[in-house]
Amino acid sequence: MCGSELQPLPEAVQRVAAALMRLGHPHAPVMLDSAARTAQEAADALGVALGQIAKSIIFCRQPDEVAVLVITSGDRRVDERKVQALVCGPGQSLGRATPAFVRNKTGFAIGGVSPVAHAQTPVTLIDEELFRFERIWAAAGHPNGVFPLSPQDLGALTGAPVADVTVR
Repeated sequence: MCGSELQPLPEAVQRVAAALMRLGHPHAPVMLDSAARTAQEAADALGVALGQIAKSIIFCRQPDEVAVLVITSGDRRVDERKVQALVCGPGQSLGRATPAFVRNKTGFAIGGVSPVAHAQTPVTLIDEELFRFERIWAAAGHPNGVFPLSPQDLGALTGAPVADVTVR
């Protein structure tokens, strides 16, 4: 499951580890032997249910180009209309984020976006569906990096509200 602990952690994972330590989270990131760019790959590598993967989806709010982070359960699909209703005001809309936008706003590549330690603080929402599980796993800044937490920890670490953001 996890790779050798003798290898130095990538810079982005070190940034996440430092943020988790600063926020008092008891679990450091671990590196998987293989990349987990998708929720299914992460679930398979960890031997957990797909829903236990807290996937980070980045949207671009227009016209102000603010990053919107939706942390959703790996077995659910985000309903963009619900998210837009929650994070957009008059004259604003929600759109897909390009890989360059994600890297610029978060400091992470797609497939490794952590819920913490972003380059610029995003507007964040937590999917209520994550609360079906006692333990979940989130990306730690790299496609091979993950860390364990509870849904309640996710709220404490991000300060984000819990919302209905998925397709029913």
